[in-house]
Amino acid sequence: MITVHYLENSRAHRILWLLEELGLEYEVKTYKRAPDMRAPASLKTVHPLGKSPVIEDKGRVIAESGAIIEYLVDAYGGEALRPALRTDERRRYTYWLHYAEGSAMPLLLLKLLFSRLPQQMPLLLRPVAGLISKGVSAKLIDPQLADHVAFWESELARDGWFAGKAFSAADIAMSFPVEAGMTRIKVGETAALRRYMAAIRARPAYQRALTRGGAYVYATS
Repeated sequence: MITVHYLENSRAHRILWLLEELGLEYEVKTYKRAPDMRAPASLKTVHPLGKSPVIEDKGRVIAESGAIIEYLVDAYGGEALRPALRTDERRRYTYWLHYAEGSAMPLLLLKLLFSRLPQQMPLLLRPVAGLISKGVSAKLIDPQLADHVAFWESELARDGWFAGKAFSAADIAMSFPVEAGMTRIKVGETAALRRYMAAIRARPAYQRALTRGGAYVYATS
């Protein structure tokens, strides 16, 4: 049976969701975050980097969300969750599957880290750290994030999904950047993004994943 090493309130929710879409049986091992929000050291016994999600299947240990999604779709008959080869939709699918972790998440992580920076500093340095944090966010991070959100909005306004007119595993990959981003970024018009979030949350498999995984703060943002 597939085992999912699941860190609460994390990108691992997407893997449970994909497993539910595929109708697969799986076991969930849940890990609680430390007070500083880091993953517990026990995850390093599963994978050297101590990150989540990680899955174990047939003696294999597979990390990285995109790699896990590709593995599960390939290994367990997930063709309905990706467009046909040599189509424009497949090109878009591949792009968004890799974009989610390669372009979107680094910026969102920077946003999160700088927002928490002042509280990690000694008390006397917090005012200075706060000014630095606000400056970096305002000058460097927020303008880029605004461009990304506008890009998401434009793409979703075309067809409603990231890879065309049909739901795909690319939408699962993009769900976390979108849900997290919409809580951290002040943006303008996002009608298409709001419709997208409503659509993914209405999927029964998404809801079943919430039941199996537990805490996922972005499910109601």
